[in-house]
Amino acid sequence: MSRNSACDLLRSNLDRHPGKAACLFENVVVDYAGLWADSCRFGNLLRQHGVKRGERVLIVLPDTPAFPFAFFGSLLIGACPVPVNTSLTVAEYSFLLEDSGAVVRICPSGHAVLAAEAPGLRVTLLCDAFGPPGLSGMAPALEPCMVGDDDVALILYSSGSTGQPKGVPHRPAALSAGAGLWGGPVLGLSDTDVVLSSSKLFFSYGLIANLLLPMGVGATTILHPGRPTPHDLFALIARHRPTVFFGVPTTYGQMIQSYDATARIDSLRLFFSCGEALPEIIYSEWRALTGIELLDGIGSTEVLNSPISNRPRRSLAGSCGEVVPGYDIRIVDDDGADVSDGAVGHLLVRGDSVCRGYWNRQDATAKTMLADGWLRTGDVVERRDGRYFHHGRSDDMMKIGGMWVPPNRVEETLRGHRAVVDCAVVARSSGGLDRIYAFVILRTDSVGTSALGQELRRHVLGRLPNYMCPLKIEFVTELPRTTTGKVQRFKLRGGQ
Repeated sequence: MSRNSACDLLRSNLDRHPGKAACLFENVVVDYAGLWADSCRFGNLLRQHGVKRGERVLIVLPDTPAFPFAFFGSLLIGACPVPVNTSLTVAEYSFLLEDSGAVVRICPSGHAVLAAEAPGLRVTLLCDAFGPPGLSGMAPALEPCMVGDDDVALILYSSGSTGQPKGVPHRPAALSAGAGLWGGPVLGLSDTDVVLSSSKLFFSYGLIANLLLPMGVGATTILHPGRPTPHDLFALIARHRPTVFFGVPTTYGQMIQSYDATARIDSLRLFFSCGEALPEIIYSEWRALTGIELLDGIGSTEVLNSPISNRPRRSLAGSCGEVVPGYDIRIVDDDGADVSDGAVGHLLVRGDSVCRGYWNRQDATAKTMLADGWLRTGDVVERRDGRYFHHGRSDDMMKIGGMWVPPNRVEETLRGHRAVVDCAVVARSSGGLDRIYAFVILRTDSVGTSALGQELRRHVLGRLPNYMCPLKIEFVTELPRTTTGKVQRFKLRGGQ
């Protein structure tokens, strides 16, 4: 079977409501007819530069209309878009260009990627918010290039927080899976929705939430080029009146701290969190402040979707939800044997949107992509009564006194203290033994004294076994995080 992912996502919307808003950007509205026309123009521009089916197009753009024009334009001619972070170093861009084999780079004028070198690079297109010069002169229609089911339609790169990032190639069907399996059936997204995401389009979560989902159901998406602060997010919500908001736990924690009675969020019917486990205290505080539940789920770049998700009016604090139809789930022990309900184990996922292998990384593929289509996600979870509970990443688990300790259990307990805003715990060697060290951010009305440190240790001891109590508590003003908001625990382990 042959198909084109841009057609899958846009064609029906173009036929049903060509004048409906597809993208809102500052004071500009891009309707579905305009999105299609400018995507075709971009595809024709790429063809004019000799870009062929299957060739990779590195997209280094902020969240402006130029991004979806370049993204869908690449797909329309059968080329493979490779969206990457806009805030990397020249060396990192050189690696991505060479590893992906990109023949085109698309970026703003003066961007760091322009200094990067790659042997296969043939074309550079400089873009403002609405595309490169000369785009308007290209034809607004083209004959889409059909590709095979097993062709590579998209490559995303992992964050590379502990090493070189890995390319994650996806087949055409994966780009529609978010809307078809999860966004519509589980979250209830429809063409009446207006969507805002705090994650950027070059991240898998942001690409799904702010482009693939809304385009897949015919909704409207809000584009914001900067890295939004809580103030920016509340302003965007008040201005554009979204109905659905996607964020990460860190963003929700910051929004809680900045929330006041003047915040105009009454347009929103659904809030979703992904990226890492949602702390119960953030779930509870968000609902108490807004009166609206905060749904949690598990997703990954390799799945390009959330195979486990809470559902509206069925969420549960501490749970990342239930299985999304269309995916198979297993929880296994270290030897690969299935564990029983209530036991903690490694999460395996299987489904049509799951990546089959990393780009140029047979070693990583062998460790992660298992027999019969199973993906080892790296998440440690537990199943109880059909619901799943996230205990962290397997690399983050701590073995203290011969007992495995999930970091989120200690962190959740610390966050339950009135003085704590956020925290992270890791294992460090002390006296030849691994012990727990906690890094704590305090509320503005609290002071990090030794007395408070002892009080926090007593708080944990009163609620958890002794071996889970931190040996040392260090007060910090911020935690090291990736650009997606995940805590970089390796930096805390190394004392950096």
